[in-house]
Amino acid sequence: MKLLIAALAATALAGAAMAAQLPPKRVFESPDLNGPRARGVKLSPDGKSVTYIKVRADDLTVTDLWIADVAGGEPRLLIDGKKLAPDARELSEAEKARRERAGVATRGVVDYAWDDQGRMILAPVEGDLYVYDLASSQVRQLTRTPGDEIDAKVSPKGRFVSYVRDDNLYVTPAAGGAERALTQGGTELKSWGTAEFIAQEEMDRHTGYWWSPDESRIAIAHVDQSGVDIVERPEVGATGAKVIPQRYPRVGRPNAVVTLYVQDLATGARTQVDLGDNTDIYLARVAWSKDGHTLYVQRQSRDQRRLDLIAVDPATGKGRVILSETSPHWVDITDDFKPLSDGTFLWSSETSGFRHLYLHGADGKRIRQVTKGSWPVAELLGVDEARGVAIFSANRDVPVERRIYEVSYKKAAEPRALTPAGGWWSADVAKTGGAFVGTYEDPKTPAQTALFRPDGTRVRWIEENRLAPGHPFHPYVDRLRTPEYGTIKAADGSPLWYSLRTPPGFDPAKRYPVIVQVYGGPGSARVTKAWQSPEDQILLDAGYILFKLDNRGTPNRSVAFKTAIDRKLGQLEVDDQIAGAKFLQSLPYVDKDRIGVTGWSYGGYMTLLLLTAPDSPFKAGVSGAPVTDWTLYDTHYTERFMGTPKDNKRGYETSEVVRRLDRLKPGSLLLVHGMADDNVTFDHSTRVMFDLQARGLPFETMVYPGLRHRGGWTPMNRLHRAMATLDFFDRKLK
Repeated sequence: MKLLIAALAATALAGAAMAAQLPPKRVFESPDLNGPRARGVKLSPDGKSVTYIKVRADDLTVTDLWIADVAGGEPRLLIDGKKLAPDARELSEAEKARRERAGVATRGVVDYAWDDQGRMILAPVEGDLYVYDLASSQVRQLTRTPGDEIDAKVSPKGRFVSYVRDDNLYVTPAAGGAERALTQGGTELKSWGTAEFIAQEEMDRHTGYWWSPDESRIAIAHVDQSGVDIVERPEVGATGAKVIPQRYPRVGRPNAVVTLYVQDLATGARTQVDLGDNTDIYLARVAWSKDGHTLYVQRQSRDQRRLDLIAVDPATGKGRVILSETSPHWVDITDDFKPLSDGTFLWSSETSGFRHLYLHGADGKRIRQVTKGSWPVAELLGVDEARGVAIFSANRDVPVERRIYEVSYKKAAEPRALTPAGGWWSADVAKTGGAFVGTYEDPKTPAQTALFRPDGTRVRWIEENRLAPGHPFHPYVDRLRTPEYGTIKAADGSPLWYSLRTPPGFDPAKRYPVIVQVYGGPGSARVTKAWQSPEDQILLDAGYILFKLDNRGTPNRSVAFKTAIDRKLGQLEVDDQIAGAKFLQSLPYVDKDRIGVTGWSYGGYMTLLLLTAPDSPFKAGVSGAPVTDWTLYDTHYTERFMGTPKDNKRGYETSEVVRRLDRLKPGSLLLVHGMADDNVTFDHSTRVMFDLQARGLPFETMVYPGLRHRGGWTPMNRLHRAMATLDFFDRKLK
């Protein structure tokens, strides 16, 4: 009897364990397993409310606008995205591309803006514009046109709403009335007020026009793509295919020519800004001084080794360079330029070997260094001019943690931490006063968002998102294991940070297969003390150890660490990831013969390189949307790190994938790609397919009709990709 009872108890416990296991399909169903997360958080101009975008509990594909009173009380729904757009609308190619570049994956309320007086909120919804009036608590439709109104803004004083439609810039009275075209004759080839492909995809500039503070003028970009090569890109959908003649500036080839004008709103008079005689440059950033008397333009050279700050007289268009940053490697574009009321400005520079903040006079001359030390500033978040402090984020303690700090820019002082250590912080700072909305997460804490006073004390929760009973992920919380964080040494002695996660029920006496999740490219670190995607739990529950390593070339470190890969992409990154794999093979609980690797985009590229490295320690890999030949990729990204094929022939040859494919182990590759990808175009993968077939080397492929690099992926598409990945690794590593 005792044995029977024990057996029944064991069966019950096993059943409980089975019930606690996360069903893969549940990862992609509503409500979101990450819990309610506040996105696009903004303080109202009067500081009395906080607004934010949130995914609907009943539909992961739709977002709504919410508001919470600073004084307290429950947040409430402000604009119902599903009510305004019950069905997905076919958007224009310009809006599809814009959302793809910005990483917008939902519909409904995907963006919004307050007017500076706090009287209304502007929200674009599925191609039309809506205004929420605070006084009446009513939503009214501002535009109703066949075309899409994109990049909509409220003018600084709240009198107008501006937007781009069909490649021209329009304004309309915010209170309602007839719209007015500020530009005419715009076409897809020669457009007004838009950000070109390169600006959106690689420069993080998503607008092409800028209001002056007094609403009297608008700086407007004109983009001429007529000299850009046409790349005929096949777009294969579920019911057919078409060829898209995409203007895609590949390395070493012509870019769009971008010019800048200042237009008087009252008279319509337009003055061209003098950007210099050389038109082969990048318009990096544009901003107005606080008094509107100066237009600041950041101009980046084609080789990206020089960034000039130009002070422009908006009345004449004449400018002078007041500051220049140069580097033998490249100069990154940031949003750290902050004009101040007294004419001075804050600026970040890497001249010390780490990215730090500096105060400059109106003439551009450096007044003082504001931050210093062997750590980099991540981002200048805001300024409280009344107290003379800058608020910024930084990885000051260790590269895998991020905190929010403030520091005086008026006198030498040590930064003061406004948030505690232990995880990953991000923040949005109020335009005045220094209050901020902070979001914290760590491996066992999903993103929690609250409003904080300038001294860092919490005023109220916006989304506490506590991992407690009732939270979508709570039924599976016992399966979470805290990652192990540590470092190994690169060949040059640099410490490389890694994270290692073991599966539920981990037994160190056993040996486990490992999946290395790689990105490895410049601009993105993956080893962070942040909440991890529930999608990872699918692989963990299947019995895999998950490993990530940030190789040389990734951010949050010194300039030397970041630029070590200059002119030799795919070399040091591979060496470092191989070192990571050898570290894994030294662990007693790792099966050294069952190590796989997977990644997307640059991570897909790295997967192919790692599978074809001499004596590769990787048995199998899933490569998603990989770059396979840098001559097929765009100018700004590739030339930043590689120069052009003309001046770096050896670097391009060494980094190319096809020439390495003879070392690929038969059957070790699953190649995945969206068949409408306009970023890493589909021919990156087809050339690999063709070469492997010509060699008679077996491999597997999974392609997705109609899907782009980031956009268009439905929850079920993502589930399919996750299960295809799991199935492949189960067959190859188990």
